[in-house]
Amino acid sequence: MSKMKSKKPASVKQVVEKVADNQAKAAQQEILRETFYDLCPNRWEIYRVNFFRGIFFGFGSVIGATALVIVSIMILNLFVNIPGGIGEFIQNIIDAMNNRI
Repeated sequence: MSKMKSKKPASVKQVVEKVADNQAKAAQQEILRETFYDLCPNRWEIYRVNFFRGIFFGFGSVIGATALVIVSIMILNLFVNIPGGIGEFIQNIIDAMNNRI
């Protein structure tokens, strides 16, 4: 025979705490909504700002990645003259990076 677990009814204190928590969350959401609409009442302005923000973020990412690749190539060039095959390996890496650019 299987034992069935019965759910205990929530105590009044738990119900009151849950209602108070829900009210606090709703109040916080309403404050955020009011603040948002006070700062930017025009939705199209928000779209325009976010569009240009995305373009400049992408452009900055490309420039940053390019600078990182250039710096890494410059650092690897310092280790090309190491004997024991390591220099040749690094030269191969540099050549592969230069061919991709």
